[in-house]
Amino acid sequence: MASDDSLATASEIHAHLVDQFNRALRSPETFGREVSLNVMITDLLFVERRSEAFAPQRQAWIDSGTFLATGVIGAYRELIPGRDYYDGMASVYAEFAQRCGRLESDRLLTPAEYEALKGSVRSWVEKDRTWPDVTAAFGPPSVLLGGDNPLYGKTLGYLSEDTERPMVVFHLWNGSAPGVDSWPPEHEQPLLLAVRFGDGPFRETFTFTPEGGRKRPGPLCPH
Repeated sequence: MASDDSLATASEIHAHLVDQFNRALRSPETFGREVSLNVMITDLLFVERRSEAFAPQRQAWIDSGTFLATGVIGAYRELIPGRDYYDGMASVYAEFAQRCGRLESDRLLTPAEYEALKGSVRSWVEKDRTWPDVTAAFGPPSVLLGGDNPLYGKTLGYLSEDTERPMVVFHLWNGSAPGVDSWPPEHEQPLLLAVRFGDGPFRETFTFTPEGGRKRPGPLCPH
């Protein structure tokens, strides 16, 4: 049996859980998808003696239509085409991590930059855009979920220095036409399908590009 001196300290355990959770957010398929994110956030909150914090959040997700019987991933199946959109699902958990002060970011927008982004983005997505268009207009994201390979979809999250402000989330997709089984996909860069931010019913937080509207599995919601 290991001695107490050979075991990780509470601080080391906590730092490890925060690091692993952030890694899983950025590569959810590698780390076990939504079930794994649930386990990781539950373990992290237990170590922080805040086990009760997740149940209200899950209920809020259920009430807003963000969490269905099939989880957050189920809500995205009704909005984003193709295979399960794990990076989008992870963005919802990333928002919770942000509110808990446990989301590690690569960049924070100044309040002025954030307000400019939030104020212009809904009209900006009235035209079709690609991944390079997003970063050219708004700079590198605070959080990149899904890796940097352009052959795959991904999610970009933009955060304000003011941690009370919600993340602005860009959902990008790459793939082929329905019924076409081909690789590599037909697009050199992921296409922007929607931007998401704000409170209220989950579907109503989305603003779709024209291409996002065309590819959306379910009926369009007015904004």
